Amino acid sequence: MNLETPKIRRADARDVQVLSVVGRRSFDEAFSDHPANHPDDMRAYMDEAFAEATIAAEIANAQTIFLIAETGNEAAGYLKMKFDAREPCVSGERPLELCRLYALDKFIGRGVGRALMLEFLKIAAETNRDTLWLGVWEFNYRAQAFYRKFGFEKCGEHVFQLGSDPQTDWIFEKRI
Repeated sequence: MNLETPKIRRADARDVQVLSVVGRRSFDEAFSDHPANHPDDMRAYMDEAFAEATIAAEIANAQTIFLIAETGNEAAGYLKMKFDAREPCVSGERPLELCRLYALDKFIGRGVGRALMLEFLKIAAETNRDTLWLGVWEFNYRAQAFYRKFGFEKCGEHVFQLGSDPQTDWIFEKRI
């Protein structure tokens, strides 16, 4: 197994297709087998969230940054962050939301998530953020454990709309 440290780079408009493919595939790998997720709801969510037009608009937004993790010549995962977004339970004056942190199954356990998170923390420090936060599905125990390792703690919850299914995301935050 190649244990090469993933290379992290900022995505731009040329990366829309790869972000769409990696986002859809990693989301499907992570959540399609869970009995709470109906295939129609999964498809409806992925068709909207990972549409190239949606991602192109997000990349064009100055408040949003995408980071791509590459291992060799292959995209292994990505992170999406958004400046100054917040939920009522999020404290701090200068929040930074971690909107997505995805890795393809074959790269899980190979440092992709860690490398993306470290770059996220670096950007937060460089931009003088005082609070980091994210939403994580109440049944995504692996992701919850990962975020806790980086000092995130539950501060609330909100609805995550998966197609026609309103699901519960826990809000985790980290004060810095």
